[in-house]
Formats: sequence, C-alpha cells, structure tokens
Amino acid sequence: MALLEMKNVKITEKGQIAIPKRIREIEGFREGEEIAILAFDDHVELRSSKQVSEKLATAIASEKSLAKEWDTKEEDEAWKNL
Repeated sequence: MALLEMKNVKITEKGQIAIPKRIREIEGFREGEEIAILAFDDHVELRSSKQVSEKLATAIASEKSLAKEWDTKEEDEAWKNL
C-alpha cells in the first residue's frame, strides 16, 4: 500500500479534526457522507461507512453460510487439539 499524501491537522478541544481537501479528493469523501473510524493497535483508518457496511455484510453472510457446513461434531473433533 503506497502512501499518497500526508497532512498534519490539529485536534480541537471537542476532539474534532478537518480532513484536508486533497485527502478528501483522494479518498472520494463527500460533504455529508458518513465516515467510519476504525482504531487498530498501531493505526487509525477513516473509511466510507458504506464500504465498511458492505464488507461486514459479506463477512456476516459468509460466517452464516460456513457455519452450516462447519458446525458439526466431526469438525469440532478435528479442530479440538489445535
């Protein structure tokens, strides 16, 4: 993953920041759009809420469909010592 742009911003007393115009353009963020803030151990990411929702829906759907095949006594036995 290549770094496309880096800008410094200040956090206000309310904990707010302004996303610089160039960063908004690169990421395609639009006025009024909801943004998801993802906090990891070593970094923070801003993503479109729509993008995050779509990926979560896919993960949840995959989990449900896989659970039907993998939630068996045989599978539990095969994985119990790992």
